[in-house]
Amino acid sequence: MTKLYALLFASAFFFSACKTASKSYDKGDYDEAVELSVKKLQKNSSDAESKDILKSAYVFAVNRHEDAIRNLSTSNNDNRYEAILNEYNELQDLYNAVQQSPAAAALVNARNYSDYVQTYRDKAADVHLAAAERWMSEGTKQAARNGYYEFVRALRFRDNAVIRAKRDEAYNAAVIKILIVPIQNYRGYNYSSSYQLQQFQNEVMRTLAFNMNDNFVKFYSEWDMQGARIEPDQILEMNLGRIRIGQPYDQSSRREVSKQVVVKEIVYKKDSVVKEYGTVRATITSTKRLLVSEGDLYLFLRDPSGRILWTDRFTGEHRWQTEFATYTGDERALSESDKALLNKNKHYDPPREEEIMAELYRQIQTDLSNRLRNYFSRF
Repeated sequence: MTKLYALLFASAFFFSACKTASKSYDKGDYDEAVELSVKKLQKNSSDAESKDILKSAYVFAVNRHEDAIRNLSTSNNDNRYEAILNEYNELQDLYNAVQQSPAAAALVNARNYSDYVQTYRDKAADVHLAAAERWMSEGTKQAARNGYYEFVRALRFRDNAVIRAKRDEAYNAAVIKILIVPIQNYRGYNYSSSYQLQQFQNEVMRTLAFNMNDNFVKFYSEWDMQGARIEPDQILEMNLGRIRIGQPYDQSSRREVSKQVVVKEIVYKKDSVVKEYGTVRATITSTKRLLVSEGDLYLFLRDPSGRILWTDRFTGEHRWQTEFATYTGDERALSESDKALLNKNKHYDPPREEEIMAELYRQIQTDLSNRLRNYFSRF
């Protein structure tokens, strides 16, 4: 283990040694050459090679960034201030690096660009704030969303309470607020458990609240919307339609089986036995019992004026099936496979209504959640 650690340490030292100020300088990476030469001077302030590299690399690095700034200043691109800010940030990084070593600071008259950094942070913020206000003046949901993103970008450069408040206002204006009307029993089916229906509705609300993957679509119950004193942009109604709890349907088939068996034995003497054979018969009835139940949920999305925006139908199906067999006649006619079939399923009672409804709700809920996500992801 000690040898392994020694090998790892030696490898790390080798690779770090390969990354030298002179190599960075030769590649034209003057910013890195400045950083590495400063680090070397921190360890050995009299290192002549590091001093020479630092003085030359700093000049080349500053000239390169200032040339880029002059070129960007002539651009009409809306993002030019951010690009200029990036250049000044790198110039300021050079200044900060030099200040870390007294020997480096004595060699290079590094310039402090912090005022320029602040100036162009403000300019970049102003560009995004102006764009945000233009979007907000359009008065649409999509424009408000674009305005929100511009306020978020502005906060990267100027973080204050005023811009945060405007960002929040833009978000509230961009959000589509959807009222969820309690699920109605459209066809008047007499459910055996109102608890299941309530649980189903709660699951729908949880899906809409936490799994929609869209921060600009919010769902409210009637209670929540009244408490927040807000008006809906859209209204989502869901009605349970056809609920059919199936009745068991049997499909039966019969087959005759027979076998030759000993019906009588005549013993004449100990080693002389005569067996008489006869045919025994049985009738095997095989039954496939099937129960199919179905349920529908209808969805209507409309605006406050009643205009329909989207309608859809969601269907669940519960399918239960079992097989069993009975026989009449002589048991001796049955083969071993016949007996195995007869003993295969002695419990074939159909599921309870609560179990059927739970499965219908589960299927409808899964389908509903997927299609709701797909629909509202377009906003």
